[in-house]
Amino acid sequence: MGQLQSLDYAVFLIYFVIVAGYGYWIYQRKKAAEASAADFFLAEGALTWWAIGASLIASNISAEQFIGMSGSGFAMGLAIASYEWMAALTLLVVAVFFLPIYLKNKIYTMPQFLAQRFSPLVATIMAVFWLLVYIFVNLTSILYLGALAVSTISGFGFTTCVIGLAIFAIFITLGGMKVIGYTDVIQVLVLIMGGLATTYLALDLVAQHFGSGGAMNGLAFLREKAGSHFHMILEKGQMMMPDGQGGQEDAYDKLPGLAVLIGAMWIANLNYWGFNQYITQRALGADLKTARSGLLFAAFLKVLMPVIVVLPGIAAYLLYREGVFQQEMVVAGNVRPDKAYPVLLNLLPIGLKGLSFAALTAAIVASLAGKANSISTIFTLDLYKKFFNKDADEATQVRIGRIAIVVAMIIGAVVAPALANFGQAFQFIQDFTGLISPGVVAIFILGFFWKKATGNAALVGALATIPTGLLLQNMYPGLPFLHRMGWVFLVLVGLMVATSLLDKKGRENVRTIEVDASMFRTSPSFAIGALLVVGILTALYVAFW
Repeated sequence: MGQLQSLDYAVFLIYFVIVAGYGYWIYQRKKAAEASAADFFLAEGALTWWAIGASLIASNISAEQFIGMSGSGFAMGLAIASYEWMAALTLLVVAVFFLPIYLKNKIYTMPQFLAQRFSPLVATIMAVFWLLVYIFVNLTSILYLGALAVSTISGFGFTTCVIGLAIFAIFITLGGMKVIGYTDVIQVLVLIMGGLATTYLALDLVAQHFGSGGAMNGLAFLREKAGSHFHMILEKGQMMMPDGQGGQEDAYDKLPGLAVLIGAMWIANLNYWGFNQYITQRALGADLKTARSGLLFAAFLKVLMPVIVVLPGIAAYLLYREGVFQQEMVVAGNVRPDKAYPVLLNLLPIGLKGLSFAALTAAIVASLAGKANSISTIFTLDLYKKFFNKDADEATQVRIGRIAIVVAMIIGAVVAPALANFGQAFQFIQDFTGLISPGVVAIFILGFFWKKATGNAALVGALATIPTGLLLQNMYPGLPFLHRMGWVFLVLVGLMVATSLLDKKGRENVRTIEVDASMFRTSPSFAIGALLVVGILTALYVAFW
């Protein structure tokens, strides 16, 4: 496979200079306000709706989508797009029901909400949970998958790529959320252009293989020759796929039928888009109208994402089945689905490969920066300021936040190589975050909408989350992880309700937040946009059921 050429490096260098230069310009322009912790962590009042929406997508779309989701597209087909399309619907739910509560109650971090609604102890436990997951699962997986892809395309060593990506991300993150938010606009433009270029190439390669040409012909051949990969709702035994370690597994175990529509996919998405510091942080510094518009814009972008991150994987599957790049997709004698996207990138023509390489790097760096900023925010505001230095001034908080960014990135870089032991990295991320997602959703939903939920009930939910998930995993090892998440959620809700009803003293001293029906009203323009998103999603699921 060809590596990057001089023109590719030139294209990538232009991207790097533009992003770094723009970020530095924003940093200098806003430097006077930088000592404010709210400005550094939240970019309070500074992000427009399009910057919020773009930043949400830039932070979300990373190596785990470009590499991991393309790999899952190779393995199980379009069904994996449910994570993207259901996310678009979830963003609308968050915009209508959750954002008003956060903004009305001046919530800046997720642990702050837990402290305000339940108790400081619950907030501290969950802050530690989130930090562990953000660092050892999310940050680490982004670095691993990113370095794997960059190494495959550029020819640089894996370790060198890990270090390079970490340094680039640190450079952007140290400028605070304002720099991240506005540089993410460029990152999104680059990742969409480069991603679409790779999709076009993949579809064109399929068309050429069957004696034709053009992306639309390639898409038609995909539908005809790989029809099994164009089903959104899977049935048991419908599709067997490589597990990345020489064996086969049932795709249904990863995406069990209707669970993606009316089951625990909602738990995964509500946790990620509604109760995740990494995501909500982008909107918490804006007014409600701006924040809602940003999330609506992000929902439209999410509808587009499977074209960029799933279709190339399906194209790679068909080409592999037809005998193309047989050696490139195999590692140590085993088919590795996560190699699909890097292999396709290496087939791009000179110059275009540099653009797609820049797109991939943009996605990786934006996600690393966003994740590191969230880690920094939780550590500084919810742990350091509460337990180590209650009188810390604004400048000290910003300094500690920057130190936390560097330390978290170092830990992620050290741990990242260990992920080579897993098969499909995207599923690794879902499996691990799935251990705490049910508890987070149960605690927040009851905290939002059930006034009788007590601090002790939330404590029970927080402490029981991981043990309950592990217990069900051991008792029913064949149970699909989405179903397991659903059962864990129901068990935890039951435990929390029972605890609240039995906790007479807790009910007498229950903490409340401000919630009323008027908060959930939306503007006509938002309602029209939301209906359009719902209509598009309905058409997609009907077409590819």
